[in-house]
Amino acid sequence: MSDNDKKAQKQINIELDEKIAEGIYSNLAIINHSVSEFVVDFISMMPGAPKAKVKSRIVLTPQHAKKFLKALNDNVNRFEKAHGTIKDYEQPTIPLNFGPTGEA
Repeated sequence: MSDNDKKAQKQINIELDEKIAEGIYSNLAIINHSVSEFVVDFISMMPGAPKAKVKSRIVLTPQHAKKFLKALNDNVNRFEKAHGTIKDYEQPTIPLNFGPTGEA
């Protein structure tokens, strides 16, 4: 089997519909985990608003969470090499109330 044949076998056809392609704005992420999964809630929070809403929830295995961390770190490093250091502004602590803590 040639190298081109091996590459063709490893390719995955990924579909992206219009609604998902629009994306969801998030300026806050809350991460919780159990022994078997990581739960990442993406939230859109408006300044001065007393309430914020979870816009999307992603559930990952610990292995995929670690791979995601590495991929995100690699991408941030490439971004900073191309565009300069991303400034990390200090944010005030935000008291969050999600109700009772969930368990998996």
